[in-house]
Amino acid sequence: MTDVAVPPETSSDSTSTRRAVLIYNPVKLDADALRPALTALETETGWAETLWLETTEEDPGAGQAAEALKAGADVVIAAGGDGTVRVVAEALRGSGVPLALLPSGTGNLLARNLDLTLDDAENSLRTALTGADRPIDMAVIDIRGDDGKTRRHAYLVMAGLGLDAKMLANTDDDLKAKAGWLAYVKAIGLALRDKNQLRLRYNLDGRGNKTLRAHTIMVGNCGSLPANILLLPDAAVDDGEFDIVVLRPEGFFGWIQIMTKIFWENGVLRRTTAGRRLMGLTKEVRALNYLKGKELVVSLSRAEQIQLDGDSFGEARSFKTWIDPSSLIVRMPPEA
Repeated sequence: MTDVAVPPETSSDSTSTRRAVLIYNPVKLDADALRPALTALETETGWAETLWLETTEEDPGAGQAAEALKAGADVVIAAGGDGTVRVVAEALRGSGVPLALLPSGTGNLLARNLDLTLDDAENSLRTALTGADRPIDMAVIDIRGDDGKTRRHAYLVMAGLGLDAKMLANTDDDLKAKAGWLAYVKAIGLALRDKNQLRLRYNLDGRGNKTLRAHTIMVGNCGSLPANILLLPDAAVDDGEFDIVVLRPEGFFGWIQIMTKIFWENGVLRRTTAGRRLMGLTKEVRALNYLKGKELVVSLSRAEQIQLDGDSFGEARSFKTWIDPSSLIVRMPPEA
């Protein structure tokens, strides 16, 4: 599916009626340093003064996004890490109000997958006020724990059980704040030493139940991770489907197969025509499998750690996830 970015509508009688709301994580963003640039841009483009709303530990963005909608925002700017973006996007899903990104975290996963500028705040703000609108998919998930209660959330990039979720659960938050992605090194080591496999029953798009043992399962609306890692090479944010990768290595050689697929084939060969021809000669490996669909139902033999867009969401005994196509509008640069 190819979506054409559509320039936002402008008011025919007074451009000053257009107003942005900026929802920001004060830990990630220096608001005082950014205000002069945004004020100058408002004057240049004829937008009214932006409403600034700060997130808190108790409310990481949902209440602020609801306030933005109530205020009649023409665009909502999310400034923070992946968690802030996910929470704000969840509140905007289906509203028709565009989401603009001001990358301010360590991962910036959605911005990376949309090829947006990561380190130019002024350019990101200009895109928010003068860019074009692009509809993308969101994924929705119902997570049921051992207590029988169901929690519903939406995510933009990936949901995962296994290695990635255990890694996040083992990550020291203070170290992450100081060292960024280096904080995950110790956590990865702890997760890799966990020999427990996922034992699950799944049903993809109503095709019937199947059983599986795996080390990790990830469901992705986007395919790229930091460090230029292309985990899901066929994933697209606007194709009405999500992509699934199942990792089931058997010992050290299995991990070598996985690393070869992800870093060599996806990361190097797939990026050139000659490389893609070489890929046609390689065989699929049992250690890594790809699936594609619109709805996935999973039941686990025991509760397992689950993550959404890089944040831990506790344990899941079962979950159901599905695609909500074109349910979020994202503000893109005009040339996109």
